[in-house]
Amino acid sequence: MMAASERASELSFFASADGDLAYRDMGTGDPVVLLHSGFADHRVFADQLPVLARDFRVIAPDIRGHGFSANASGPFRWADDLAGLLRHLDLGPAVLVGLCMGAAVATDTALEHPDLVRAVVVSGAGTSAFEYADPQLLQHQSRAGQLLATGDITGWLDQFAEGVAGPRRTTDQVDPSVLRRLRELTAHTLAKHTPGEKDWFVPLTDPWPRVPKLDAPVLAIHGALDWPDSLAMAQRFADTVPNGHATTIEDAGHYPNMEKPDRFNELLTDFLGTL
Repeated sequence: MMAASERASELSFFASADGDLAYRDMGTGDPVVLLHSGFADHRVFADQLPVLARDFRVIAPDIRGHGFSANASGPFRWADDLAGLLRHLDLGPAVLVGLCMGAAVATDTALEHPDLVRAVVVSGAGTSAFEYADPQLLQHQSRAGQLLATGDITGWLDQFAEGVAGPRRTTDQVDPSVLRRLRELTAHTLAKHTPGEKDWFVPLTDPWPRVPKLDAPVLAIHGALDWPDSLAMAQRFADTVPNGHATTIEDAGHYPNMEKPDRFNELLTDFLGTL
């Protein structure tokens, strides 16, 4: 395992109006932006970065409050942070690839800054208006929230691992190296925060009615063992845009890019080849 300081040396930083935002910048060619899941950072895409960088310029930011990026000290929107970074790099339109929270970042940006977006790939979510209805998932999220509020990081990490496994597996059925990597990333982000601190994130207002107007091609990549609500949100997004379709990776849950990286990379590069 590399130390955090060694990983940080690979990063570039964008001086936003509210602190420095970290990102990886690899390769040359048409831009592809990889947007990580909640509580993690750009390293979620460790298996995608070198593969995509053979043919594309790959940007993998740490979303504000995550990884090596600054925490918010005032209201902010995901779409504006990403748009600021892309304009700083003079990039766009770019293909945005988002995992769970990252999918919401991608779709928010496509809605708010369509000139910067060439295509969107989502996995595990749709827009930032998250839609959860499954009692089992809601109970899991409630328990995780309680642990986080009390500062029980060890308990939260265990609960998080159950979320990674999804509703049809136990954590023992997930590749331990995947869980180990995710625990490391999420623990790093959690260490940046304190229980009960103010959440400055400002979500878009009612984004779903705007989705049918998106012109960008969309691909949803499902992990077959993911939570039903996560699958439904990504599928709804693909079904609602004019040019969207979906595909499924078997024997993978909420992190298909980590559990089945070769298959995820194949599907993603095939999609990029159609643009």
